[in-house]
Amino acid sequence: MEHVALPPWALAAYLGSGVLFILALRGLSSPATSRAGNRFGIAGMTIAVIVTLLTQMPIPEGHWWPRPRPADLATFAKILAAVAIGAVIGLTIARRIIMTAMPQLVAAFHSLVGLAAVLVAAAAFLNPGAFGILDSAGDIFAISRVEMTLGAAIGAITFSGSVIAFAKLNGNMSGAPILLPGRHFINLGTLLLIVGLTAAFALESHVGAGESALFWIVALLAFLIGFLLIIPIGGADMPVVVSMLNSYSGWAAAAMGFTLHNTAMIITGALVGASGAILSYIMCKAMNRSFISVIAGGFGSDDAGGEAGEKIDRPWKRGSAEDAAFIMKEAQQVIIIPGYGMAVAQAQHVLREMADLLKEAGVTVKYAIHPVAGRMPGHMNVLLAEANVPYDEVFELEDINGEFAQTDVAFIIGANDVVNPAAKTDKGSPIYGMPVFDVEKARSIFFIKRSMSGVGYAGVDNEVFYMDQTMMLLSDAKKMVEQIVRALQD
Repeated sequence: MEHVALPPWALAAYLGSGVLFILALRGLSSPATSRAGNRFGIAGMTIAVIVTLLTQMPIPEGHWWPRPRPADLATFAKILAAVAIGAVIGLTIARRIIMTAMPQLVAAFHSLVGLAAVLVAAAAFLNPGAFGILDSAGDIFAISRVEMTLGAAIGAITFSGSVIAFAKLNGNMSGAPILLPGRHFINLGTLLLIVGLTAAFALESHVGAGESALFWIVALLAFLIGFLLIIPIGGADMPVVVSMLNSYSGWAAAAMGFTLHNTAMIITGALVGASGAILSYIMCKAMNRSFISVIAGGFGSDDAGGEAGEKIDRPWKRGSAEDAAFIMKEAQQVIIIPGYGMAVAQAQHVLREMADLLKEAGVTVKYAIHPVAGRMPGHMNVLLAEANVPYDEVFELEDINGEFAQTDVAFIIGANDVVNPAAKTDKGSPIYGMPVFDVEKARSIFFIKRSMSGVGYAGVDNEVFYMDQTMMLLSDAKKMVEQIVRALQD
């Protein structure tokens, strides 16, 4: 089957879907417009899928259809079956997934995008005629070899890296960095080898369908480097990793869009790749770390690291739900700092109920969201939006950090690393230099934590636990907030 150029109406429809994707990203940049952004994205993807199906319909030659194709009902039936299976799987996962598992779900989806890019690139390499990338001599165009090899390489890195990210986020492997001797030289050497082999593949004189081993070697090396890049990255850098893999998946899709001559894939892939890269940069800036340092190792990965994982044996004060309810009800302002512990306990709804009761008592309630709180970008924002927390009560670090000195209560629920003063004071700490909330300046601190034995995802103990104004509320986050709600109602 020879490649057939897309008709003008399909190109126009793909362009329209690209515009909708741009509007989707615009909408998703703010919680207030995120719902509209999601709708734009759904509309754009719906148009892209429908147009793709229409251009593959088996219409006989000479029929009125704008793009006649040979009648091939069997192939079209397979396409429809694949779409139906994917839709059922996606709908089932979307209905059953809990918010706690959202980060690993995102990583899993990224792995599928990467694997799809590899498979499409392999299909183009084995059957270039169907993709319209053969010259008159029967050789694959040099530029097409570059496109398919880049798509396969980026896709393979995305797939294997996302598998490791999923395993770390899902608890199948330790979130601690796994350090290989000479890992930086191995990674750099492998990446340079991939680039060199890609250039050699593009410069080969005669390459027909599946006639070069270089393509497969590059793909295998890319699978390997994906594992090697993510294994050394520690748990505290996981939000950046998820964002980075999102960017990789976009660039893989864009590369394959050129091979498929698909405008929608090029636009969408470029948008996802660029937005993911920008988000990764913003998050690294929020952590006072360079993007290269995160990719090269991540928090806690230095061979001569600090005291990560050690527990300080010092006195601390235990509080109760009644203590917290009484003090917060008498406060003028309470700032709530949520973290992954809130997500694990699914405490966002009862937390909003607590905030509503405090507001009825005349207390000003605000939520402070750190850029890397949770396990993926925007994790806390999603949870609070699910609980219908008003957008105007949610503030980012730089907008609210100056208010802690005038705040009566800092209410920390399931966060740890993002409120740890060691990031500002301990140069030997693996989180040193990361901007954190100045909770120690608040008059009172309530810290919800399951037990005193844990040291946070970055493996660092927290000085806040032992401060004079801190009361530790040791319990499951949801159960403790429910007790506080009952105390407020009494």
